[in-house]
Parts: sequence; C-alpha cells; structure tokens
Amino acid sequence: MSAASPHLSADAKADLPRHVAIIMDGNGRWARERHLPRIEGHRAGAESARVIIRMAGELGIKYLTLYAFSVENWNRPKDEVDALMKYLIHYLKSETPELNKNNVRLEVIGQIYRLPENVQEQLKKSIQTLSKNNGLTLIMALSYGGRTEIVDAVRSIAEKVKQGKVDPADITEQVFAQHLYTRSWPDPDVLIRTSGEMRVSNFLLWQISYAELVVTPTLWPDFRKPQFLAALEEYNRRHRRFGGL
Repeated sequence: MSAASPHLSADAKADLPRHVAIIMDGNGRWARERHLPRIEGHRAGAESARVIIRMAGELGIKYLTLYAFSVENWNRPKDEVDALMKYLIHYLKSETPELNKNNVRLEVIGQIYRLPENVQEQLKKSIQTLSKNNGLTLIMALSYGGRTEIVDAVRSIAEKVKQGKVDPADITEQVFAQHLYTRSWPDPDVLIRTSGEMRVSNFLLWQISYAELVVTPTLWPDFRKPQFLAALEEYNRRHRRFGGL
C-alpha cells in the first residue's frame, strides 16, 4: 500500500466504498514489541477502533464491519478471553454515548449465544440505545466465523426444505445470501487487513467474493487516520470488473 496521505483526494471522496470491512490484526504483536501484556495491545486497538468508527461516519461511509472476536479466539488462554470479555463490556458502556451522539447504529453478527451473559446483556442495551440512528451502521463480528456462518445458513435452508417451505430447485445465490448473518446489508466493497498477513482468516468468506483487498503492514493499534485514508485512496485506484472486462 502506498504511503499515507493526510487528506482524501477529490476523486476518492466522490467514490467512497459503501461498506468497509476490517480485520483488526496485530494487537498482541504490538504489545509484545513494547514488552507489555497482551491486554494493553487490545486497549490500544480499541482506541484505533474508536478513531476509525468516528472517521467512517464523518466521511459518509454507510457500513463498517469490524472483526472483533473470532470463533477460533475461544481457543486462546482463558485469562486472555476473560479479560477481553470484560474489556468488551467496558468498551460498550463507555462508547455507546459517543456512538449515539454521532448517529451510529450498532449491529452484531456471529454466535452471540456463546458470549458470557453479561456481555450479551450489554450488547442488547447498546443496540437498543442506538437502534433509531441512521448514520453509519457499525457491525461487530463477535464469536464469528465465515465457515460457521455458511454451515448455519445451510442448516436453515435444509430445515425449510424438510418442512416443504423451500424447493431445492429454487435455491439460488440470492436465496442462500438471505440466510446469512449479513442478509440485511450489502456485501463489503473493500476488506482492509492490518499487520501485513496475507490471508482472510475465515472472515466473511461468502461476502468478500468481489471485495477489493487492501493489506497494510501497520499493526492495528497504530492504524489511525492517515492509514485509513491511504487504504481508501488505494481502493479508489482499483477498477472493479466483477468478472467482466
């Protein structure tokens, strides 16, 4: 990715992505490089999330999906998972007033039932508080996995076929997409991955089929306004063919 620029060009402003998805990677590495506990990396990463959410809303981006906690993350040490869950509650409580002030709507995708009850309760409260907002829709992927989402969609469709509500001959891509967690929103236009890793890590596997991929070596806690603007400029330079010429 090219060097970060402090402002978006006029062309980039005119052709902003409608939906931005971000794999927020590098919190642990950031902390390790500074000889800090991993939770400090997550705290710094939360500040980056705060900055990017605010910027996305100010720019007029309609949807922002953040990969906050994957189904694979349940395999991390219990102490780290417990600390992350506590910090998630703290983040939701502290940020909901700011999100409300900025007209942000909150949604979540993933196996939310696996989250601790106090986390689920706080999510419900924050979602309800922000439910009437019509600016940026912030979608948090929590206990999320792309393969799990696809399997859940298949199960749902199979049950409807079993009940005689759906004819297998009528199952199209559009019908399948209506059984995904993300059925209410358009697919991402661009997927940004921080920390330089060249993989999608089981994130929105169906939805990013035609998304532009932008990878930056910047670790997530260091990903702020200049890096976000540079990623949007990079997206703007792409010519999206969708399989055509």
